[in-house]
Amino acid sequence: MKTPIKGILFDKDGTLLDYHLSWAPINVRAAELAAGGNKPLADHLLAVGGLDGETCLVRSGSVLAAGTTTQIAQAWIDAGSPFELVELTPLVDQIFREGVATAVPVLDLSTFFRRLKARGIVIGIASSDGELAIRMTAERFGFADVVDFIAGYDSGHGPKPEPGMLHAFAAFAQLRPAEIAVVGDNLHDMEMAQRGGAGLRVAVLTGTGRRDELEAASDLCLASIDELEQSLFE
Repeated sequence: MKTPIKGILFDKDGTLLDYHLSWAPINVRAAELAAGGNKPLADHLLAVGGLDGETCLVRSGSVLAAGTTTQIAQAWIDAGSPFELVELTPLVDQIFREGVATAVPVLDLSTFFRRLKARGIVIGIASSDGELAIRMTAERFGFADVVDFIAGYDSGHGPKPEPGMLHAFAAFAQLRPAEIAVVGDNLHDMEMAQRGGAGLRVAVLTGTGRRDELEAASDLCLASIDELEQSLFE
């Protein structure tokens, strides 16, 4: 690293939370709602969203993997959901917020973030989920008091892969983007980091991204954030 890392901006789903363990049932509930109870349509919406029918996993780069709630809702409306966008988006957001109760973290997030804070690291979270869902996640897993910055798709900084969330975090933390590491599980995170001038792009394999694509797009590719401290500081 040319510049010491002073801030870390984390993605949420697939990075702090195991994507497939956390989101599989949530995506099904959301699709069933969007389909108005029509099971064949719900299956179709899941496929359009990126669910692989053979593996039951969400494909890398799909709208379910990396899209905002608005983008997911629009894709489903285009595929046959009977709702209007202004109706479906808040309904899906509500299901996503309810999913916080059953989300599965990749490690003890409270202990992890407190170790980073003890190192003097400024901590941020930038997610394609809504800001309220991120804050609910922070409260549930006991790290709300040590995270400095939170941004969702609805926080006014633009969606990934645009660099707005990264630049907002840099401005908040009074850091240069080159002093910030971005940690995420998909190409949207890596592209945001590159476009925003982040000092380090760190990919993790606890989400939807494939190893081959993430290794090519990142400076570091780790099994999970459990390896982050050793990779950056030891």
